[in-house]
Amino acid sequence: MYIPEHFEERDVAVLHALVNAHPLGAWVVPIDGQLIVNHIPFVLNVAPEPFGALVGHVARGNPVWRALAAGVEAVVIFQGPQAYITPSWYPAKREHGKVVPTWNYAVVHAHGTARAIDDPEWLRRHVSELTRVHEESREAPWSVADAPPAFTDAMLKGIVGIEIPIARLEGKWKASQNRTLPDRQGVIAGLAGQPGDEARQMSRLVEARARRAD
Repeated sequence: MYIPEHFEERDVAVLHALVNAHPLGAWVVPIDGQLIVNHIPFVLNVAPEPFGALVGHVARGNPVWRALAAGVEAVVIFQGPQAYITPSWYPAKREHGKVVPTWNYAVVHAHGTARAIDDPEWLRRHVSELTRVHEESREAPWSVADAPPAFTDAMLKGIVGIEIPIARLEGKWKASQNRTLPDRQGVIAGLAGQPGDEARQMSRLVEARARRAD
């Protein structure tokens, strides 16, 4: 990924936070000269240091897991907040007009070599953890134990675990850092006035990066 220095994010805690907030990753694996892409909700484990490991699963019928024995390095892409930025928000547009539209976004790329895990108890622990992560904030959380044991056993036979120790972690926070402070303030106000939570998330991100630069 091309990352100009002013857009690079190196803080592992910040990178992990984006993955945890947006856990559906696009897992890209080169197999037999092709790029195979699967979209998988991952659980991020903080160990092993320094970057942790991603844990997920695929359907047993998905051929990708059988190709992992070759030990090819792959990448998982996590997309955070993103938003179109109109030059109309820049005071510079009124001053000299030398402005163009752009797109702001925050992304994390996690590189590593995946392994397939075909172990019923490991899979049970994994799906229990995955469920807990996404159910615990609900008023009446559902758990794997709520389903009939025979049904759960049958469902577990239909999946294969995936574990990816992260060897390299890249982050790109494109949040108007290359604009002047007045232009960034215009972006913050403009995004805050747009509909949808994602625009407001990007407004807060631009504001946080502006404070970091002060």
